[in-house]
Amino acid sequence: MILERLVPADGALPGELLTELTALYASNHAFHSLSGEFPDPDDIRPEQVATALADDLAHPDAEVLLARSEGRLIGIAITLAHHPDPADPDPWIGLLMVDATLHGRGHGRQFATLVEDGFRKAGRTAVRLAVLENNPKALAFWTSLGYEVIAHRPDRDLGRPCAVLRKELNQPPA
Repeated sequence: MILERLVPADGALPGELLTELTALYASNHAFHSLSGEFPDPDDIRPEQVATALADDLAHPDAEVLLARSEGRLIGIAITLAHHPDPADPDPWIGLLMVDATLHGRGHGRQFATLVEDGFRKAGRTAVRLAVLENNPKALAFWTSLGYEVIAHRPDRDLGRPCAVLRKELNQPPA
């Protein structure tokens, strides 16, 4: 698996990449049905994906990472180096999504580990994320990776009930 940072050309996503991203988002119908982020999870359109990513790409502390395997886009992660709450010292994983046709093959685990490794290299000692309360599969995934629930609160954008999880990032052995 190779990670690459998404950097739009002249503020726009190239058409071929936007097509790949739209297919990735559309494959995750179950997640989008739970999240309510798209008006119709059965009909996710390129312009909707572009709009959703534009906000993340414009944020100075956000990074959008693409995961590729054998040349194919298999996942996207959106990270935040600093949470908007100044009392929160940890970076966040705002989204980690793997093509739904590949679920259960270890890609999500590998992708999450690579994201964590990036935070370790940056000297970060822990990472947080939020899981929608109505998404028990995601909660099971993250807790299997060593994340622990530390709080329950609504998300900042849409007020949806979430579990906040945190993981200590022990430095790998030298």
